[in-house]
Amino acid sequence: MNRVDRLGVRDGMKEIGEQHISEPGLVVLDITAADEDTLRLVVAQLEGRWATSGPALVRRVPGRAGVTSRVYADIGRTGAEDG
Repeated sequence: MNRVDRLGVRDGMKEIGEQHISEPGLVVLDITAADEDTLRLVVAQLEGRWATSGPALVRRVPGRAGVTSRVYADIGRTGAEDG
C-alpha cells in the first residue's frame, strides 16, 4: 500500500486499492526510468509478455530524477505478442 511520504499518493498517483491485487497474479508496478523513451520501451516489453493496463501516463515529479509511471498487470494472462 502506498504511504503518503513515499512516491505515490502525494505525487498524484492513486492509492492502490484491493481490487488491483484482489487475486493471485495481479500486480501493480511503479516504474521509474531516466527518460520517457526508456519508460515506454519497458512498458511495451511488459505488454508483450503479460496482459497490462496499456500505455501508462508518464509523470515527472519536481525535484526527482527521471520519469515515473504505473502499470497494472495480470501475469496469469499473456500479452499481445503471444496472441
